[in-house]
Amino acid sequence: MSNPYSRRPIILTFVRYYLPGYKSGGPIRTIANIVEMLGDEFDFRIVTSDRDATDTEPYSGLADGEWKKVGKAHVRYLSPSQKGLRRIAAILRETPHDVLYLNSFFDPEFTQKPLLARRLGLSPKIRCVIAPRGEFSQGALKLKAGKKKAFLLATRAVRLYRELEWQASSEREKTDIRRTLGSIAQNIRIAVNLPDRRVHALPPFVPCDEGEPLRIVFLSRISPMKNLDFALDVLREVKVPVTLDIYGPIRDDAYWLHCEDLMSRLPNSVQAVYRGSVEHDDVGAILSRHDLFFLPTLGENYGHVIFESLAAGTPVLIADTTPWRNLADAGVGWDFPLKRPQAFADSIETMARLCPAEIVAMRRRALSFADTHRSDREAVEATRRLFFTEARAP
Repeated sequence: MSNPYSRRPIILTFVRYYLPGYKSGGPIRTIANIVEMLGDEFDFRIVTSDRDATDTEPYSGLADGEWKKVGKAHVRYLSPSQKGLRRIAAILRETPHDVLYLNSFFDPEFTQKPLLARRLGLSPKIRCVIAPRGEFSQGALKLKAGKKKAFLLATRAVRLYRELEWQASSEREKTDIRRTLGSIAQNIRIAVNLPDRRVHALPPFVPCDEGEPLRIVFLSRISPMKNLDFALDVLREVKVPVTLDIYGPIRDDAYWLHCEDLMSRLPNSVQAVYRGSVEHDDVGAILSRHDLFFLPTLGENYGHVIFESLAAGTPVLIADTTPWRNLADAGVGWDFPLKRPQAFADSIETMARLCPAEIVAMRRRALSFADTHRSDREAVEATRRLFFTEARAP
């Protein structure tokens, strides 16, 4: 097969899910936004799964072993039988690249196997950047803590993760990486995740009539990490009428049963309904139809859906476990410690008491706030420097 690529620095990227998938949330958006912003300067070749999270069937129109043009990147989709060490090592050997870019610490197939191939000499030791994508936040580490602790001990013994470059999306994540890995992570660069630069057309906002319930939306994966059960517990304490629309793929059946039980115990003034999964192109319109976005997540290294809510003009109520902080000062929402559930309930009641003109003003501030972040050139430059520095390193 002839080489269809230019001489731009080649970034060979491994990530478990990618477009056209949407069910795994943030990592897909992170890589897609990087490709959109920097795909004219770098040649992104992405290795990923041939199906979306929770799906049992592959995407249509895929040919075994071929690179498929997706936007500004070329993507190779692997079936479950193609994820063995030999196949991964062969891809690393056969695909010219200047930087190997991994997007998880714990992923057994899309991180550990590429690193193991390098360690065993089955593939060239090209410069490697690894982005943990929030996996070392305290909230994330508490989930399946025993298994993760055992894995961390094992990695120290086999030296699989040494001599890599690390990407943190914030000072907070840099601290998380250092706290968890110590001397393993010698070189950490901060490159903030890039938001979607496109401005999407949104339907006109229609404020609630006086006396109607406040319209709240939860949009994320249904998993313990996203903390839907906390949101439902908070709503049990709210004294004003509200509706809660829940969107997102169910990633943990036992956890969802727990949430359903909590939904059945909500007071009559609170109506919660599960609406199913949402394709990414529909997210903005759905968020814009609500008065408040509620996500008490245990931790996010960025939180693309938080930005998407603000970009839709919808104020946010979130935990202080993300880079989106001091939202009340900006007049676009609230961020509280999870140990203060009453503060979340009080903010919902405060929002419900606002008159339509105050809600519209808050939405305008949210749109302006998102525009400021969308035009942050330094965020783009930091990612550009990360790749160019590694591509040119000896």
